[in-house]
Amino acid sequence: MADELVYKIALSLIPGIGSVTAKSLVAYTGSAEQVFREKEPALRQIPGVGSILANNIVHSEVISRANREVEFIQKNGIKALFYLDADYPQRLRGCSDAPIVLYVKGDPGLNCAKVISIVGTRHATEYGRNIVDQFIGALAERGYRMLIVSGLAYGIDIQSHKSALRAGLPTVAVLGHGLETIYPSLHTPIAREMVDNQGGLVSDFLSHSTIERTNFLRRNRIIAGLSDATIVVQSAKKGGALVTADIANSYNRDVFAFPGRVGDQYAEGCHFLIKSNRAALIESVSDLEYVMNWSAIQSHSDAIQPSLFYDLNSDEKLIIDLLHSEGETAIDLICIKTMLPMNKVSPTLLNLEFAGIVKGLPGKVFKAI
Repeated sequence: MADELVYKIALSLIPGIGSVTAKSLVAYTGSAEQVFREKEPALRQIPGVGSILANNIVHSEVISRANREVEFIQKNGIKALFYLDADYPQRLRGCSDAPIVLYVKGDPGLNCAKVISIVGTRHATEYGRNIVDQFIGALAERGYRMLIVSGLAYGIDIQSHKSALRAGLPTVAVLGHGLETIYPSLHTPIAREMVDNQGGLVSDFLSHSTIERTNFLRRNRIIAGLSDATIVVQSAKKGGALVTADIANSYNRDVFAFPGRVGDQYAEGCHFLIKSNRAALIESVSDLEYVMNWSAIQSHSDAIQPSLFYDLNSDEKLIIDLLHSEGETAIDLICIKTMLPMNKVSPTLLNLEFAGIVKGLPGKVFKAI
């Protein structure tokens, strides 16, 4: 399994081979490993490859670097998701330029029913921060169990993560560097809290990659690709948030922008998106619901209704029986008492939360509803 992962990572490292060509190579040869075992004349016959890229593949020296990366991710509890893996984000897989390998720290539900990204200026005002906080709080109050995606940058990004944690919603940060570090380092405590609360960190960069400005533009495609909708809160005429909005539009995803005060520098980008029909104007959760055709869970009785029709598997039944008998229980104790490993308990609890059968409490504690 580790050997197979080495070839998958190595494929992403070959000079001149982007994600589109890499996927074509796998489609024609059958696997990432076979790409490296194929003879140069056969590689040249694959559409989009040619003699230069075929030579790069045959004479590449990326296996050793891929081996080091496998050692790093195994040591640090990081998952490497290949684009053909079942747990690779389905929304992202539908994007032509999606990375062939995605590195994930934590156990976020990247394929959960509803995912939105919230992005904006690094120079957020109190007005912008309040919008984010109230908007995410309203989503939680209306019963949504969704994933909030952003980029962990200063301003609107970090406010989105903080507000999601405060509201009890899982949140994921897409990073413009490898997972061995956090940039900016000031946000390290928030990143750890996200990982500990059913969220996590995502990147398509190798560990110890050089942190460059262009990396953060590149990571914007993942923010857009992971989400059903991208929401822009405060942006100047130019900025990463507008790039993310453009990418989301190119993926045929919904884009929303909050309006601001006329003449405000950090409202100009949002107003441009709205005026040019690149984004729908949004003022409240109801605007999002209308465009996305989403229905809120308005009351406690509505929230538990799905459980009446939810078919429990053996692991789910074991956990539910425990929670009914023990009451509020920490996730570590659930693992001990059910004798199920953490890598089974955590996603099972997340599925039960989405089904409205259990509720997550602060401190990774759960109770049956």
